[in-house]
Amino acid sequence: MSADRLEFRSSIDELDAREWNALGGGQPFARHEFLAALEHTGCLGARTGWRPRYLALRDAHGLAGAAAAFVKTHSYGEFVFDFAWAQAYERLGRSYYPKLTLATPFTPATGPRLLVRPGLDSAEVGARLLGALEREAGGHGLSGVHALFLDEPARAACARAGWLLRRDCQFHWTNRGWPSFEDYLESFTAEKRKKARRERRRVQESGVRFETRCGGELDAPLLERIYALHRDTFLRHGHEPYLTPGFFAEVARTLPEALMVKLAMHHGEVVAVAIFFWWSQALYGRYWGAAADYHSLHFEACYHQGIEFCIERGIARFEPGTQGEHKVSRGFEPTLTWSAHYIADRQFRAAIAEYLEREGAAVESYALEIQEHVPYRGRRAARGGL
Repeated sequence: MSADRLEFRSSIDELDAREWNALGGGQPFARHEFLAALEHTGCLGARTGWRPRYLALRDAHGLAGAAAAFVKTHSYGEFVFDFAWAQAYERLGRSYYPKLTLATPFTPATGPRLLVRPGLDSAEVGARLLGALEREAGGHGLSGVHALFLDEPARAACARAGWLLRRDCQFHWTNRGWPSFEDYLESFTAEKRKKARRERRRVQESGVRFETRCGGELDAPLLERIYALHRDTFLRHGHEPYLTPGFFAEVARTLPEALMVKLAMHHGEVVAVAIFFWWSQALYGRYWGAAADYHSLHFEACYHQGIEFCIERGIARFEPGTQGEHKVSRGFEPTLTWSAHYIADRQFRAAIAEYLEREGAAVESYALEIQEHVPYRGRRAARGGL
């Protein structure tokens, strides 16, 4: 491939949306519109500690490769925790921040991090992008580069470049072609099937019913209600949400097909909401909020309703977010996720590499142990998504 130049841009608006979207494969979080909504509505920028540094590789035909990178002055909103690394730097009088992060901000979902135009050599383009990111870190006093929630091509590229690989464990649901939710429950053991049905029945008996709305069906008052419920969940945990009201309004307008909400209705009022993003290959559970405490409503809104949505539309997998062993009894299986880390300082790189070896073994052991508790008949000894 003959490439003209590599360049960094401080705003996604400096890059053509059509060209950018041609690289990302359709995942909503990789789309130009999603990143633009974050920028336009104040979620990104120096004030929030997420300063965009979009990397673009251009050739004679336009945008050949790209990466959404951000200069970070903290580690919040990443969901791959490196606070201990930052503390180790501080104890030795060094600065861990600023650093460079490749990620979809505030979104712990596996996806493409090294975007490549179809038809090009992805290994070659990926290597060039990673090399440019390493040079950017070295030339601007950044402690390193951190690529989070990597898809397989990005993980392989980072491994070839010698970056440190890190494993974590989430709980994902895989669609095995069940015709209906009831057919899906028939794959459970009797005990777990009974529990799931009881949870759903309790929600129904409370008088709660669900409506499904996509972004284009959300008017301003409804968006305000959705945001207020989602914000209340954050406030209960002692902090403001990462996303602004304007973000939801813009993404509902610019990506109406990718945003989906499940509205829990009681006597005509919205009493709870679960917020999702989706495309043909996956459903992503993102946020939840409720105005009152209804028995089992969280499990129904965030998990059962999402699984039913996937079964109805033939969506292959459901990623409901981080953490939560309670997801396992509802059909989600332990799945390894990957990040990769370029540490500029050789001494710290060696120390972190040793730590990651120990941590990785512990993560795999944990995932195998949890697999023993999945609800499916005959799958407890299987490796699930590992």
